[in-house]
Amino acid sequence: MSTDIYFNPWDAAFRANPYQHYKAFIGKPPSPIEMFVPIVLVGSYVDALTILRDPEHFSSDVRPMERKEVFGNAERLLFADPPTHTRLRKLISRAFTPKRINDLTPRIREFTARLLDKVAERGRCELMADLAVPLPVMVIAEMLGVPTADYERFKHWSDRIIESDNTPPGMPLPASVVEAFKALTEFFVGEIARRRERPGTDLVSALVSARDEADALTEEELVAFVILLLLAGNETTTNLLGNGTLALLSNPEQYALLRENRALLPRAIEEMLRYDPPAQSTVRLPRVDTVVSGVEIKAQTPVFVVVAAANRDPAQFSDPERFVITREPNDHLSFGHGIHYCLGAALARLEAAVAFGALLERFPRLRFANPQPELTYKGSYFLRGLAELHLEIS
Repeated sequence: MSTDIYFNPWDAAFRANPYQHYKAFIGKPPSPIEMFVPIVLVGSYVDALTILRDPEHFSSDVRPMERKEVFGNAERLLFADPPTHTRLRKLISRAFTPKRINDLTPRIREFTARLLDKVAERGRCELMADLAVPLPVMVIAEMLGVPTADYERFKHWSDRIIESDNTPPGMPLPASVVEAFKALTEFFVGEIARRRERPGTDLVSALVSARDEADALTEEELVAFVILLLLAGNETTTNLLGNGTLALLSNPEQYALLRENRALLPRAIEEMLRYDPPAQSTVRLPRVDTVVSGVEIKAQTPVFVVVAAANRDPAQFSDPERFVITREPNDHLSFGHGIHYCLGAALARLEAAVAFGALLERFPRLRFANPQPELTYKGSYFLRGLAELHLEIS
């Protein structure tokens, strides 16, 4: 067990700046440490790829029993292995066809313009509350065919549930988490019932109408997927917008380069994803004793594939600690890899392109309200994101 590594997702100081601690295991063979129980940290790009590509030996079903007691036993895409994962992904991928994503573009632009109009009226911007938080939730609400005005309720429920990441293993989940999950479940059970009676063109209607198929989603699986879409689909994009803006404004020369050449925006977004990813880590469980890069890992030992560390492996990325919007190639792992590659990656990239494009167009002199901003981060380590980011727009 390594004693030179500090890794504690329940420490607020660690969550505020995990990167200084990643340096101890970036690019190295898997590192066994003790954290309540023995775990293994993976910070090598090659090792991360090896594990993420191998669902036969590394399971994604990492839900602790106390989570199952609250969130139920319905199969969830995020925690499913083949063949269940294969069946779920085939059905759920209908939500993310290129046409369905592209058809959202006008609405994403409309939502963004509406939110930035309010910023312009006030003459100042708190990026998270004014844009990064509401925009992704409004887009998900649009996909699900529920009123976008409900986004504040969705966000409240989402934030409470994501806070469950902060509960150490073996501890019961807070009552606020249980209550939020119950409220969210009841809401979507009602929405699904309404779609059966009056189907529309939204995603929920499409999935409900497919229930007669032999391999269709069960009622519980459908509710579980819709909740996952709301949680993962809004929080990760929120964090991309917040973390990406912070990285851009913290590197004025890169910000100036992007203002001068807007064609660099797609590459800039990829670098935002690499440099400070919205999802820091994912976990796998070895089914049997196995060896990775010469390190023996016992069966059922949680393996933390720290993609944020692998994204800074110097064996894969030159000068990895620098934020460089012209970086190419940029094969980061921020959307995962293999069978669990993020289904919503294209949607997240689209929302980021629209949002950052609008910010550059409307507020080209965007800057920190305080030259040395005091940064606070939300409760989850796995989904890393700012609580606030105050900006000047004039």
